Amino acid sequence: MSAPPPDEAGSVPSSTVGAQVTCHRLIHIYATGAGDVVALSGVDLRIAAGEMLALVGPSGSGKSTLVAILGGLLRPSAGRAYVGGHELSKLTPGRLAGLRGTTVGTVLQGAERNLLPYVSLWRNIWLAQRPAARLPGRRLDPPEAILELVGLAGEGRRRAGELTPGQRQRAALAQGLAAGPGLLLVDEPTSQLDAAGRDEVLAALEAINTERGTTVVVVTHDGEVGARLGRAVTIRDGRVGAEGRDGREFAVVAGDGTIQLPPETLADFPPGTLLAVEHTDRAVTLRVEDGGVERSG
Repeated sequence: MSAPPPDEAGSVPSSTVGAQVTCHRLIHIYATGAGDVVALSGVDLRIAAGEMLALVGPSGSGKSTLVAILGGLLRPSAGRAYVGGHELSKLTPGRLAGLRGTTVGTVLQGAERNLLPYVSLWRNIWLAQRPAARLPGRRLDPPEAILELVGLAGEGRRRAGELTPGQRQRAALAQGLAAGPGLLLVDEPTSQLDAAGRDEVLAALEAINTERGTTVVVVTHDGEVGARLGRAVTIRDGRVGAEGRDGREFAVVAGDGTIQLPPETLADFPPGTLLAVEHTDRAVTLRVEDGGVERSG
């Protein structure tokens, strides 16, 4: 079973316009038999159209929940999330499904979860393009052009099982990119790869961003991946805890005025510590204020 020729799967390569992403006081609560679990507790985040960003943080911090909301797979419990001008909580299930097939591309963790193993890469991409291809005036890239973009030119007739791990991950990126989305969400694309495979995947993501203008959001535990993408947002306890830019890390003031101190700082100033805030011009100083208050041991 092979894919249609490239000129039937799409026409002239499309010019993607990156989608802007905005989250305002985003909250998500999972109801469980043991009680409610707060996965997101007031996320404020803005990602410019055409930007590349890494979401980093430990397991259970809320990264995957945030990506699932942006991908239209979960509805937030409260707050607002916008993708490309669409407020996700106001969309009907049908319109959310349409958004997933056109505006947002999602690459799940584990390349095999994104690909049909018994058909060619061409066919995988063509099948992923079908919802967007039905839209009037929508022009999609031929499958071979998408494979070339991720460094897999000439591999279209092969199946996923015939590829190396790094090639499979890039094929998964091609599948996520098939419909020409403005936002590409990628979950842990390098976690099972060696250094060479990781570099190939990162080069493919950079090519997608540079040549298509696609907004790229990558979930990762790898600090080097975050540094390579240029902007890394750390999620801790369901909130934006810090942001790294060009090798420097900054604390982030949330929409309610709160700020998360770095973990190494919290070791010296545990919860309950009184801090006096001194503000002069553009400088803020936090000073321990005992004030005669006794701390219980």
